[in-house]
This record gives sequence, structure tokens and C-alpha cells, in this order.
Amino acid sequence: MNSISAQLPQDREPLELTAQDGRLHGWASAMSLGSTFLMLAAVAYALRSIDPTHLLAMVPARPAFWLTFAASYLCVPAAEWVIYRRLWKLPAGCIAPLLRKLVCNELLLGYLGEAYLYGWARRHVDPASAPFGAIKDVAILSAIAGNGVALAMLALVWPFVEASQLGLDSRTVTWSLALVLASSIAIMLLRRRVFTLDRSDLLFIFGMHLVRIFASMGLTALLWHLVLPGVHLQWWLFLATLRMLISRLPLIPNKDVVFAGVAVFTLGHEAQIAELMAMLASLVVLTHVAVGVGLVVRDLLVREQRG
Repeated sequence: MNSISAQLPQDREPLELTAQDGRLHGWASAMSLGSTFLMLAAVAYALRSIDPTHLLAMVPARPAFWLTFAASYLCVPAAEWVIYRRLWKLPAGCIAPLLRKLVCNELLLGYLGEAYLYGWARRHVDPASAPFGAIKDVAILSAIAGNGVALAMLALVWPFVEASQLGLDSRTVTWSLALVLASSIAIMLLRRRVFTLDRSDLLFIFGMHLVRIFASMGLTALLWHLVLPGVHLQWWLFLATLRMLISRLPLIPNKDVVFAGVAVFTLGHEAQIAELMAMLASLVVLTHVAVGVGLVVRDLLVREQRG
């Protein structure tokens, strides 16, 4: 597969463009600029609900916490960088577009980050590598891997997802699981029409998603343990598995509330659990804000250098 057209993460204009390529390039540039303004608006909105002083007072000062938090935050973009490095031969500096994709998805709208990444790829990746097909396949395999892990873990945590313990309608849980299973089976049956990449690439991507999912669960459990060390790590691993499972059930409303109820039911310590979840949720949002601001400043500097 041909290498990336620009070996640096900064934007670089091609020397010659056909009329169609010019239109696509203009559309991609407009999308990049639009996502910058949307990100600024999302950052301003997110800051309204956060009290940084109160938040930092709750956060453990130990370096182990911050190292684990950083690893947990970077888990998704790092796994995607490994994937796209194989597909597009990304240089090390190209982690920035994947961080921007993450922030767009979390602060703005799900899959808006994929749209941004496609616009970026149109300007940097050899069209022969089919960037749209690659991004599509990576997103679909991410969903399939998540569904597969959730269903595989279901046998271990089933007593805790019964309606009598979570206050959920058993019919809702059953239909949610049926939808998860049916969607995954349908994609696999239609895989020749759905997927663009070859079999070896698809297996590699699926494997990376599995590594990312289990690493994310492990890091999340370790993060919780560092905040509340009085609870054994194995219980946090169990709750991380439950959280992932609940997040994959499409018909369950208020997933965060449900998971908080499960955590309190399992461990007790209602006040401490509520404080832990609120603190980490605010810290993640604040990190999205910091990364988003950094990426916007970077974009402005690059545009100023061009101008």
C-alpha cells in the first residue's frame, strides 16, 4: 500500500489537482474549519458545568493515578493509530487527527469524528487506500468487537443484570441483547458486501479492538482502585465489565444511572461511589476540553504559518 502523501501531521496542499479532487479537497478543508469552530463552541459549553478547583481537590495527587488516567484516555486513539498506521502508514506525529476525532465524538456528536477523519484522510492519504472504506470498516469492527465481548461476559455477570436486582424490565434487557446479537450476526452474514478491506486487515483490526476493549476495562478498574483503594481490585474489574455490558444494551435508558445503581448494590459506599463517578466524569470532560483547546490552537498556528 502506498505511503501517506505527507509524512508530517501538518496539512500540506498537493501540487496539482483535478477538478474533482479540488472540490473534494475544498469540502475536506471546509469540514476541518467547521469542526474547529464547533469544537470551540463545545469547549465553551462544557466548561460551564465544571468547577476545576473543586474537581482538583477531589483528585488523588499520586503520580500513579495520573499515569493510569492518561493511559486510559489515550487507549482509543493509540489503538486507532496502530490500526491506521498499518492501513495508511501513518507517521508518529499523526496522533493529533485521532485525538481530534475522539474529542469531536465525545463533545459534539457521535461519528462526527469519523467524518472529520475522512476529511483529513482525503488530504493526506493516497486515494488508492480507500480512506472511506477503511474508516467504515474500523467503526463497524469496533461495534462488533464491543458486542462480542459484552455477550461473552454476559454469562459471568447475568445474576447482576436480572430485572429484580437492577430495577429493569426483563423484557427490555432481553430485547436489548437480541438487538445486539442480531445486528452482529447480520453484519457477519453480509460481510462481503459490508467490508472493503481484505481479510488479513479485518482480522488485525478486530484483534486491536479486542486489545483496546480489555485494556480499557483494566485501566478503568485500576483507576477506580487508586481512588478508593479500600475496595479490592477484583471487584473494580467486575464492575468495569458490568459497565461495558450495560453500555452495549441499546434499549436501556440512563445507562450511567443504572451503572451507579449496580455499583452501589455491589459495593455499598453510596456517597463514595457517587463522588468517584462524578469526579472521573468531570475529569474526562475537562481533559477533552484541554485537548480540544490545544488542537484548535495548533490549527490556528498552522493556518497562520501558511498565510
